[in-house]
Amino acid sequence: MPSTSTSAATQNHADPPAQNSTKNPSFKKGGGKDASSGFSDVMRSMPVNADAERAALSCMLKAPNEIIGRAVETLNTECFYIPAHRILYQILIELYQTRPNGEMDLITLNSVLQDRGLMDQVGGPAAVADLLDDVPSIAFFDHYATMLKQKFVLRRIIQDCGECANLAYDSPEEVTNLLDDVESKILKIRDAAEKEGDILPIKRHALKAVHTIEESFKNSGKGVTGLSSGFANLDAITNGLHGGEMVVVAARPSMGKTSLVMNIIENISINAKERKPTAVFSLEMSAEQLVMRLICSRAGVEMGKIRGGFLSQQRDFPRLMQVANDLAQSEIFIDDTPGISIMEMRAKARRLKKAHDIQLIAIDYLQLLKSTSKKAQDSRQIEVAEISGGIKAIAKELDIPIIVLAQLNRNPESRGGGKPKMGDLRESGAIEQDADVVGLLFREEYYADNDEEREAAAGKAILSIQKQRNGPTGDVKLVFRKEYMRFEDRADEDDDDEY
Repeated sequence: MPSTSTSAATQNHADPPAQNSTKNPSFKKGGGKDASSGFSDVMRSMPVNADAERAALSCMLKAPNEIIGRAVETLNTECFYIPAHRILYQILIELYQTRPNGEMDLITLNSVLQDRGLMDQVGGPAAVADLLDDVPSIAFFDHYATMLKQKFVLRRIIQDCGECANLAYDSPEEVTNLLDDVESKILKIRDAAEKEGDILPIKRHALKAVHTIEESFKNSGKGVTGLSSGFANLDAITNGLHGGEMVVVAARPSMGKTSLVMNIIENISINAKERKPTAVFSLEMSAEQLVMRLICSRAGVEMGKIRGGFLSQQRDFPRLMQVANDLAQSEIFIDDTPGISIMEMRAKARRLKKAHDIQLIAIDYLQLLKSTSKKAQDSRQIEVAEISGGIKAIAKELDIPIIVLAQLNRNPESRGGGKPKMGDLRESGAIEQDADVVGLLFREEYYADNDEEREAAAGKAILSIQKQRNGPTGDVKLVFRKEYMRFEDRADEDDDDEY
């Protein structure tokens, strides 16, 4: 029985029927040709350039301070196909990140490999030492990196398209769903291959600033230079919601923060003259619950009527059907994956931006997000910091505003009147630092001491803007229609009390 390597080499010589296949047209055009091609595909090796992998590692070891930083920006671990090279890349990156000024040498690298029992897996000390002699100059690192990325993309295409082909052979009933899966895999290949863009010259930033100034001039007097929230009092302070900004809306439970953010989503995606696509990541409520609340709020029908079966056939039912139809025509994308990680959310947000050009993301709520890094498992504060920083990074990358809801601790309930402060944010340090705007939602009737005070404060709500990186702070006066879970602007004449 010949070995696999020799059987592939002697296949053409030892297979006389294939030479005479022209006598059988059906074999040539049909199964015979496909079968032969399929066999050769199985025997092929994955695209790899071992010399380029070693050359890139050689450059990193010769000039760690200069090259490894560039490697982090352009490559990832999967760009190295050979296991030994992948181990060396990971160790070099780790040493660069942990040692002062990225200082390292061959002795340091060998020491780490020995301590972790990895020396044999990379070929021994001689193979590591040979890295220093692989390339005479580091000048061609970018060329080697490009070659590695190209091979990596080809491998991912082969792997993912092979999986897609297997799914297609299984004859799925939902072909549309299969197509979505295929598109998603292709997007993931691009996402994995792409790295952050080059640092742009100031000319590019200046041109963008000029565009912003021109838009501001066109909207002079209108008070909104960003995306309108649909609430005039809020837009008056913020001038709208701006790309790249992280907007935190925090409150104690039952204050209506979910209702507020869904009202903003409704105003942008349904009520606006130019409807904008938006996305909602709901970690607390299911998509069905969220949609039901949105329909009832917009139709002016109490949720209790639906649950209790007390809908009016003449008034309630037609309104609900009309609102449901309006909602179906909008571009609101809801993801209700429980316990989603910040990395998963980032991947989904990027796909939504590419596929549907979403203009705003809402997250309900921050404390339910997770981080999968090892550091985050040891400290809740580190985890919150990574989540908060991740949300801000998504806003900057996609250049859209992100409204993220957050919980407050119990301090407002022990304070006279219950008015919240920014320090009441749970794990507030990182959130305060990353947020561009922080608004604390507050309803005084919730903390009223008696019926008289409760009646006087009924429906009045305040979104206290306590931080705004690019604008003033102040109170946004609102009215909350509790029965419909709906916020509206509050006119000045309705505001007799100071909060």
